[in-house]
Amino acid sequence: MAVNLEKGQKISLDKEAGSALTKVVMGLGWDVAKKKGFFGFGGGSAEIDLDTSCLMFDEAGQMIDIVWFRQLQSKDGSIKHTGDNRTGAGDGDDEQIIVDLSRVPANIKSLVFTVNSFTGQTFSQVENAYCRLVNGGNDQEIARYNLSCQGEHSAQIMAKIYKHNGEWKMHAIGENGTGRTFEQLMPQIRSYL
Repeated sequence: MAVNLEKGQKISLDKEAGSALTKVVMGLGWDVAKKKGFFGFGGGSAEIDLDTSCLMFDEAGQMIDIVWFRQLQSKDGSIKHTGDNRTGAGDGDDEQIIVDLSRVPANIKSLVFTVNSFTGQTFSQVENAYCRLVNGGNDQEIARYNLSCQGEHSAQIMAKIYKHNGEWKMHAIGENGTGRTFEQLMPQIRSYL
């Protein structure tokens, strides 16, 4: 059974999965909030392009690589993005990042996952937003974090997967920010390394 994470909570991935993990999938899902029209007429919704990214950091806090919609695979091939969903349409995960933990280079100590509104809208226009971590070996959900904290932010540092004493752990960060891409979040990200 998946753990519903609270902001700031940390978990052991192997313990929650019940066995040693070799592959995980970080899924991001969202819907555009429905607009309310006059007497129920004239509603509708605009398209919102949320983008998830995975930043790879070494022990010294140096960013080594990034996987996002402009680079769908890490240079070492251990992390892959399934592609850019520009609308949030459909059910389930709208974007996924697949991490082969067994292939992540030994010098990588932290994987930081972010979400940004590339089209610039704030999260007040988004609903049902979440990130979830799935065991890539059996498709069982390990943990879920609700991102639907309506507000005037356009980005969020969702979570960090990190190595501690040879074990992979997850930290649900949930820190709001602004910016169309991960670059604008870098000053905030540094405090979590």
